[in-house]
Amino acid sequence: MKNVNIYANIVIVIAAALFVAGCADLKPWTPSWLTVGPDYVEPQIADPGAPAPDAGYPTTNKTATGEFAPADPSSDPRHEITTNSVRRWWAQFNDDILTGLIEAAVSNNLDFLVAQQRLIEARWQNVGAWGALMPSVELDGKATRAEYHPNTSSGGGRTVHRDVFHGGFDASWEIDIFGGKRRSEEAAYRTMEAASYSLADAWVSLTSEIGSQYVSLRTIQERLRVARANLKLQSETYDILKSRLDSGIGDELAVNQAKYNVEQTRASIPSLLAEEEAYMNALAILAGTMPGALHSWLAELPDRDWLVAPQKLSSIPLDTIRSRPDVRTAERKLAAQVASVGVAKSYLFPKFYINGTLGLESVKVQKFFQRDSLYGTIGPSFSWPLFQGGNLYANLKAEEAKMEAAALTYENAVQTAVGETRDAYSAYTQQYHRYLSLQGAVKAAKDAENISQDLYKNGLADFNNVLDAQRSLLTLEESLTISRGQITIKLISLYKALGGGVVMGE
Repeated sequence: MKNVNIYANIVIVIAAALFVAGCADLKPWTPSWLTVGPDYVEPQIADPGAPAPDAGYPTTNKTATGEFAPADPSSDPRHEITTNSVRRWWAQFNDDILTGLIEAAVSNNLDFLVAQQRLIEARWQNVGAWGALMPSVELDGKATRAEYHPNTSSGGGRTVHRDVFHGGFDASWEIDIFGGKRRSEEAAYRTMEAASYSLADAWVSLTSEIGSQYVSLRTIQERLRVARANLKLQSETYDILKSRLDSGIGDELAVNQAKYNVEQTRASIPSLLAEEEAYMNALAILAGTMPGALHSWLAELPDRDWLVAPQKLSSIPLDTIRSRPDVRTAERKLAAQVASVGVAKSYLFPKFYINGTLGLESVKVQKFFQRDSLYGTIGPSFSWPLFQGGNLYANLKAEEAKMEAAALTYENAVQTAVGETRDAYSAYTQQYHRYLSLQGAVKAAKDAENISQDLYKNGLADFNNVLDAQRSLLTLEESLTISRGQITIKLISLYKALGGGVVMGE
């Protein structure tokens, strides 16, 4: 009966260990007062309180230096950028093609799918680290036949045959008194969180890239429209001059000047077509499909205004910056490294175990399952590395250095994010001033082209005035088109800098 109680106690201890471990959440265990290593506290970064680099919404009023003056704050028509407007920024454009590209990318973009697999990898690594908190139980079994001949020490002058049948469980459970296992699981969990933020950052970058590439494509297509319209205008001028020359009343120099003006404009179109092809291929790859598959979808330029309502930031929101996925990735990596310091420190302390075995062993197979074949052991053990040549201490110091580096990396991520936000906002607001100037320049160029044509027809000016006016009109209309596209591209960059874009399904 005494033996039966021993075996029963072994079973109870193993079952209790499995039950306690099975009740554990996959999240990090709350460190106890004995858990070694530092507890993580998120670093606080002071807000410098610097004003946003806002150029202001331009008016037609001029400053003393001749620049466009910004609107008075009380009459500023811009809308304040909010968290909601940033989250799914592409919805503001009401463009089904742009929305379709982004929706396709979440399911098909290969780089994003790779990032998803990295998150899955981190999740399984977290499960593995959590499993280390549980007891390990192994089942083994074997059957052996030993034969000893007369001259062997075990034979005793005769031939001996011995059969042994064995089967049982070996169990071991480290009692995590100093929290090394818990710190290890904590590090794995924080690493998994970092991977989830890395996935979100990949999505932010992907949506921003799709938006920028899409607006760039539409800008190229608009530039093609401008070039073709100017080519038509210049060709009409050339045809008139050539017809007059053929009639014996024209100016051969003017005809040749008009000719090279036409060909120069015509020569700009092939490079624009090549850029259009490149942007359509890039968008196909971003959407996760083969280049060329979306050409029919992207080829037609919609007749619409790409500028959304002008927007502004009253200040650079540090809390929003700290929530950026890439900044949160750096912060979670720091948290994981802090836990890794605790893991390294735990190796300086003793480790305690409960070990047990329970099994059956018999020299006769027909008696293998009888009670008399039972055996079992249970008891505590400990190990303590007293001297390893300074290896454990050196490892601890190395992990602490990694922790300091991770803290500096996080601080650098915040500074970089603030810089990107300021750069994007400045570029966005300043582009509006450039755009307003170019609008005035294009209007003046159109008037100059009409006047120069009239003066030339009436013999009051030579053809160089017409030539210069047409060249200037093409250049300025193209610059105006680029500026319009840049306003939107810089706005998308600002959304990205603020962490805009949400992973589908979040």
